[in-house]
Order: sequence, then structure tokens, then C-alpha cells
Amino acid sequence: QVQLAESGGGSVQVGGSLRLSCLAPGFRDSSYCMAWIRQAPEKERERVARIDSAGTTVYADSVKGRFTISQNKGKTTFDLQMDSLKPEDTAVYYCAAVRGLGCPNSVTLWDYWGQGTQVSVSS
Repeated sequence: QVQLAESGGGSVQVGGSLRLSCLAPGFRDSSYCMAWIRQAPEKERERVARIDSAGTTVYADSVKGRFTISQNKGKTTFDLQMDSLKPEDTAVYYCAAVRGLGCPNSVTLWDYWGQGTQVSVSS
């Protein structure tokens, strides 16, 4: 059973930056897609960024130009750099992964999840 592990959440003021990291063992030699998915209080989960094994990235419109997803050369960790943070970015952030060539649009189709890390942005 693959277990993902996030780190790097915390509290920051509007306009600040945070960097989240996800340890994701076991994907280095396969095709995969990895994502950062967030859930704000009383809202549905939202995929904010994803990266596939070819390095192709896709962002939600709400974070485009502010967030950057990346993976290390060994493909064992992938990060989310969050800049120009806004109060509406406050949420629990999860890293998620799926094996294969597809990157699901639905958050219910991701097979592996981390435990989540809280990000709070105050004005």
C-alpha cells in the first residue's frame, strides 16, 4: 500500500508564500499522475494542480500564475510552491496520485492520498 506524506503547511498573511512537499515513494519507474487537491470548510474538494510522469502541468484557474507544482529529479517528491496567497486559499491540502497515463478530473478517482496539511491565510 503506497502512502503519501505531506509537509509544509502553516499560517501566513495575505500575499505571503508557502511551500508544500509530498513524499511519494514507489512511482519513479512507472507512468503516473500526481496532484494537489484542497478542501476548504463547507466546500467540495478542488484539484488545484497536477503533474504527470512526463512533467506536464495543469492548474486550476483560481491558482494559475500563483502556484507552481514540481517534482524532483528522482521523482520521489513533488512540491507545491504557493505565492501571493489569498484568504480563499485557506484549506486542507492533500497530495494524491494515480498510476497510469490518465489524470482524473474527478477527485474521487485518485487512488493514493496523503493525510492532508492545513494552510491558513489571514488578512
